[in-house]
Order: sequence, then structure tokens, then C-alpha cells
Amino acid sequence: MGPDLNLLRMFLAVAEASSFRAAADALGVTRSAVSQGIRRLEDGLGVALVQRSTRSVRLTEAGARLHRQVAMPLRTVGAALEDVVDDGPPRGLLRVTVTSIAERFLSGPLVAAFAEAHPGITLDVTVSDDASDIVAAGFDAGVRLGEVIEQDMVAVPLTGLQRQVAVAAPAYLEKHGAPAHPRDLVHHRCIGWRPAPGVAPYRWEFAEDGRDFDVAVNPQVTTNDMLLMVRTALAGGGITFGIEDTFRPWLDSGRLVLLLADYLPPFQGFYLYYPSRHNQPPKLRALIEHVRAFRALA
Repeated sequence: MGPDLNLLRMFLAVAEASSFRAAADALGVTRSAVSQGIRRLEDGLGVALVQRSTRSVRLTEAGARLHRQVAMPLRTVGAALEDVVDDGPPRGLLRVTVTSIAERFLSGPLVAAFAEAHPGITLDVTVSDDASDIVAAGFDAGVRLGEVIEQDMVAVPLTGLQRQVAVAAPAYLEKHGAPAHPRDLVHHRCIGWRPAPGVAPYRWEFAEDGRDFDVAVNPQVTTNDMLLMVRTALAGGGITFGIEDTFRPWLDSGRLVLLLADYLPPFQGFYLYYPSRHNQPPKLRALIEHVRAFRALA
């Protein structure tokens, strides 16, 4: 007889949480029950699946291989079972990873309206710019720019076309002047973005006469926090660069000024994306429908 399906679900929870306690919390059981369940699964298979320590749990090579093989099938089975037995409102934990620049999703109204419409769904949003495999990482869906979404994913538009813009506060421009061309930025104090320590700052992208080009601005201030970039620019700390929606409230109020508008082309916007499945869980369908309705009202 093959392994108990519940034990495989328990293993999947441990693999994705890297913790017996976190897996127990997610499953609504005790830590001891999770530990004993994994031990039974290992005994039944005759191979160690996890390496235990006082602080963490890591998959063995065999455990990692099993996780790759069972993660997607288990979620498909779970979605099918939810669809069969659930004739009430959508419910359950819905895990979504969202890039930090998806202002339309992260600004508050979309999430607040979804929570009010679906009280049975617990929405767990992880803000991350890591280009991770959402299936392997245990997410139900993600939000990213269309150009970086894998082709085997189903993508639902969250926004229309977007563009990145250069902005600065009037106080900075009064003191230092405004760049006339993107290449003039190398002579200005710039506030840049990088995804992680040790990674080069993002190069600012522009277009001229139908040709794309970028500028390495050598920013004096660099961070992975968009809010710090905005606050520093508002304080007159320099010119910064990012998705226009991020700066829209301050552009509308005049606290920030749009620069180099003729060199800022539009590109594909943000999408909610998820694996193609025959049986989507009701909780995911609810989010898909909510995103479609939210965009229609925008």
C-alpha cells in the first residue's frame, strides 16, 4: 500500500514552511503530530526525507526530490476535493506573492474589498521581488509585470499599460536644475533601487526615436525599499525612478515633478498569474473574479 495521502500533505506543509511548528499551525494540529507523521512516512518509504535540528528543518536530497514530484499533484487533488465538497462560500488559506512595485494590488482598496467580500478566505500576501517558482514555493498565485511571467502560467490583467518615470521634488530642481536628457542624470544625485545586497543597482530604462537604451546612474542612495526612495525624493534628496502608479499621489499634489516624459515609453502592465489547472479551488477563482471586477471599475 502506498503512503497515506494525509502524510504526504503533512510532508508538503513541512517542506514549504521549513518548520514543524509552522507546518503544525498551518494544518491545525500539534507539532508532535507533525513530527510523528513525518517519521511514519519516512519509515514507510525507508528513506530520510528531512534533516532535523533544534532550530530548523531541511529537506534531504530524497525529500527535495519527493517535494518536486508531489507538490503540484497534491494541490490538484486538494483543489478537486474542495470543488466537490464545498457548496458554500469560498474559504481557506490563499497564498499570493506580489512584487513590491505592484501599487494597484498593494495600495489597500483591492485587498480590503476582497477581504470584505470573502470573509471565509484568509489572504496571505508575501511582498517579494524574487523571481521564484510559485508552485515550488507553495503560492496559489502571484502578481508580476507581464514581461517576466512564465509562458506556462495563466495571466489575468490587473492593470493596463504601465511606464517607469523619473521624478524629483521641486526643492531639488530649484537647487540643481532638471535634466534635459536621460544621459544628464549622471550629473545629478540619484536615488536607486536594487533587489538585494551585492546586486548592482537597477539601470534606468528609456527610449528615443524608437530605440531603447538605459542609463547607469550610479545612485548616491540605493535601497530595496520603494517607500524610502519616495520619502527621500520628497525631502529633496534627489531624482528617483519607478512605476508611475507608485508616485501618482505626489505627482497629482505637486510634491513630485515628472521629468524626461518624452523618453518614457509604456510597457505591459501587471497581471495576476497562476498555474493552469483543470480544477481551480474556489478561493483562487474568487480572487481571479475579484481582480477582473476591480480592473473593470478602475
